[in-house]
Amino acid sequence: MGDALNKRLRMSSSTDSSQEAVLNLLVASGDLRARIDMLCEQHGISGAQYNVLRILRGAKDEGYARCEIAQRLIERAPDVTRLIDRLEQREFVERGRSSEDRRRSVTRITAQGMRLLDTMEPLLKEANGWIEERLSLKERKELSRILEKLYSNED
Repeated sequence: MGDALNKRLRMSSSTDSSQEAVLNLLVASGDLRARIDMLCEQHGISGAQYNVLRILRGAKDEGYARCEIAQRLIERAPDVTRLIDRLEQREFVERGRSSEDRRRSVTRITAQGMRLLDTMEPLLKEANGWIEERLSLKERKELSRILEKLYSNED
């Protein structure tokens, strides 16, 4: 097991390579998540709410239905409706009807939501810089390739 992992988890016994890989992935993910969550908290939103805003920014003026937002989330949220409710209360998003199907509710990002994302963007780039400081471009590409291999459905 790597020295950094042993030190971080205060472990003295070694584990097999699979367990070591899982533990390293969870620790690294936790560190990155904590950095992003802290940034989001400084702006009064959760990481999941930031994710919804990021998704809606990509939808432009068309917006997305709740089920489409849920499918695009980085981490699955149990109650997307509540996430959207909270964002709507803060006027970061608005709900309306689809122009194609009036029965379908669509959520769109507001100008205020876009301003929030614009304010947060430079700070998120700093969070990305945390990875760039530690990994070369080649290593980042290799890490992405390996991680995609773990969660993709392709054999």
